[in-house]
Amino acid sequence: MEPTDETLLEQCAGGDRRASALLIQRHSTRVLNVAQRMVGSRQDAEDITQEVFIKVFKVAGSWESGHAKFTTWLHRVTVNQCLDRLRKSRETLMDEPPEQIDDGPGPAGQLLNNQRAMKVKAAIDALPERQRAALVFSHYEDVSNIETAEILDVTVEAVESLLGRARRALKAALIQERETLTGTME
Repeated sequence: MEPTDETLLEQCAGGDRRASALLIQRHSTRVLNVAQRMVGSRQDAEDITQEVFIKVFKVAGSWESGHAKFTTWLHRVTVNQCLDRLRKSRETLMDEPPEQIDDGPGPAGQLLNNQRAMKVKAAIDALPERQRAALVFSHYEDVSNIETAEILDVTVEAVESLLGRARRALKAALIQERETLTGTME
């Protein structure tokens, strides 16, 4: 029988490296995916993932089960790390120019799908932070609105409102993008 996250966290507090490794193995992919969708950079997401688990292990001894599920708390830590990183990145100049679109040869369908994905990603990246977080958890991580509310420390109604605004903003941005493209092709 697999130990619970709470049991592993208690063992981590006692210095059990196997428990730490198991917690990382169990949750790092999801933390990385959330972070990458929030900040848009794989490298930053990997850094954030490390920072999240460092924080987890620092507070392992003071964790009190019963207040929130471990995964809810882990996601909250992840979101906070992402928001901190996003705020810091706004304050600093870019070290490198943004990546260029690869126009290399390939199947036309693959190219079209990649372009669509980039437009959707750009539209998601343009959303306000809380709307983006709600959307990432709801649509990409399949987290319930109740748990998303706990992670973001808001009410369920606020999550629903954030999701509604995010969806409307995405729809408007993508319709505008389509109209811009079809207007230039005519």
